[in-house]
This record gives sequence, C-alpha cells and structure tokens, in this order.
Amino acid sequence: MSLNRMVAMLNEWLWQEQYWLPPGIRWQDIEMKDEDGRFPMPRDLLITLPLAFAFIALRYVFERIIAIPFSKCLGVKDRFRIRAPPIPKLEAFYEHVSRQPSQSQVVSLGRQCGLSQRKIQTWFRHRRNQDKPSNTKKFCEASWRFAFYLVSFAAGLGSLIDTPWFWDHKECWTGYPKQPVADAHYWYYILELSFYLSLLLSVSVDVKRKDFKEQVVHHIATIFLIGFSYAANYVRVGTLVMLVHDSSDFLLESAKMFHYAVWTTTCDSLFVVFAVVFLVTRLVVFPCRIVHTTMVLSRDFFQPFFGYYFFNVLLLVLQGLHIFWAYLILRMLYKFVFTGKVSVVK
Repeated sequence: MSLNRMVAMLNEWLWQEQYWLPPGIRWQDIEMKDEDGRFPMPRDLLITLPLAFAFIALRYVFERIIAIPFSKCLGVKDRFRIRAPPIPKLEAFYEHVSRQPSQSQVVSLGRQCGLSQRKIQTWFRHRRNQDKPSNTKKFCEASWRFAFYLVSFAAGLGSLIDTPWFWDHKECWTGYPKQPVADAHYWYYILELSFYLSLLLSVSVDVKRKDFKEQVVHHIATIFLIGFSYAANYVRVGTLVMLVHDSSDFLLESAKMFHYAVWTTTCDSLFVVFAVVFLVTRLVVFPCRIVHTTMVLSRDFFQPFFGYYFFNVLLLVLQGLHIFWAYLILRMLYKFVFTGKVSVVK
C-alpha cells in the first residue's frame, strides 16, 4: 500500500462526520460563503507551531530587556551558592546515576576519590544547590507569564463582553455547528494555543515545582481542549473556558513576582485575592456554569456525539486539576491565617 493511499485512508477515517458533527448534520450542511464569515477549519491551527517558537523567542527578549531590569528595580536578590569543585568521577555519578547517593554509594565514591564521607556529602549538596534556579530566573519566568495572562485576559474580556453568549450561555449553542467565528475570537484561540504549546516545548528548562507532573498534564489537556474545540467549532464556549482560566492566572504570577522580590505584604495581599478569584472561578463558575452548559444545556440543541463526550472529558480532567490545586491553595490559606504570612508561592 502506497504512502499516499495510507494518508488518504487516515484522513478519511479521522474526519468522519460522526466524530465532529451532531447526528443528522453533514459537512456540506455547514459550508459557509466568504460573506457569511469565517468558519473554523483544522488547518487554521497549523500556524500555532511557528507562533509557539515565536513566543519562545519573544520570551527570551522580554526576559533580558524587561524582566531582568525590572527585577533589579524591585530588589530581587540571588543567594550566594558555593560551587562544587570539579571532580570528574563525582560529576559523572551526579549526571548519570543519582543526585542523592545512598550511604553505601557515598562510601564507595569516597574510596574511589580518596575523600572522606563528609566531603562527598558536602560536594553533592553544593552541586545540587548549583542546579537550583536563581530568584532572578524564577522572577523572569513569572513576569513573562504575568504579562501574557494579563494581556490575554484583558483582550479576551474586551472581545467577549458584548457577545450574547457571555451573558446567556444558551447562546453558545444557537445555530450550532454553523456558527461564524469573529476575527478577534480566532486570534484569541490561535495565540492562546500557541502560548501553551510554547510552555510545553520549554517545560524542560523552566523552573520545576512540586506540581510539575500536574502542570504537564494541564498543558497537554489544555492544548487538546483548545485544538479540538476549535476544530469542532466549540469556539463560543471555548472562549469562556479560556477567559475563566486567565482571570486568576495573572494574579498568581504577580504574587510570585513580589514573593521573589520579598515584598511580603504585597505578595500576601495578591495571593489572598488570587485564592478568592481561583476558588470562585474554578470551583463555582467553571463547573456550575461552563461544564453545565456543555453537558446539559447543549443537549437542548443537539444529540450527544463523539465530540460532545470527548470535549466534556477534557473539561472534567481540567476540573480534577482545579480541585487538586484548590486543595494546595486552601492549605496555604490555612497557614496564612495561623502564621500571618504565605511562606512560599508554589
């Protein structure tokens, strides 16, 4: 079987109407003329990959031209760390075996290098400290995300506040799936998807936190959610999902920035505001309005199909992550109430 034939068969299987359209709707039923507006097509998303690399390049410039000077203005300071002396055998063990050797391994390494166990343990401690990101690096990462989320939230709110589905969620489904997409919402989708792709591509060099695995799952679920919802023309409800998420993200990143600058009072105040917004939007608005809209209200307009189930499963994955992060936030709020400060912004 030729490669072209295999590609044609895959393409035919992937774009079967029962996957993407409600029962009784065919592709020709949703064809639109140019004067009727833009209809979302999967090929529109191809531009997101080069835009993701453009975001990575823009981030590099932003951090060096804006974030680093701004960190100095706020008084961000990096801790002095003693560098581990170059010892090839220990470096090879650190890179390829373990960063935290067991007691038996410490004894073995001491014999090989002619060093005491205490010096071996000290070397590994200093070497681990070398790999810890500096406060400046963490500040730059937080400031980049803050800038994007703030602009994205402001632009998204401005483009949605006059739309009928912003106020009445049933309007998300009026005329579905033959709904034209405004240019503003097209670019809202494209830029948001490109940004999350850039985060996934740079995850190996970003600061790794305790919820690293959950963050990766979140990025992947978000990319699938945005991409699929665009291809299936769930754009109206998709814009609401993105707006809800952006509404609290820029507050968290701003709290991190002031945490690294040791502006404790400002950090604590922003964290409390973030926690309230997060808990309301992610545990109340998201499940009670948006998920309810996609799972219940949509059934007044069409019968469930594969796209309906797939989209809602992705929303439920996000909701599971919301609950996990809400637990972490509530723990931190508990510490704030009883100690009077937020010790660490995760």
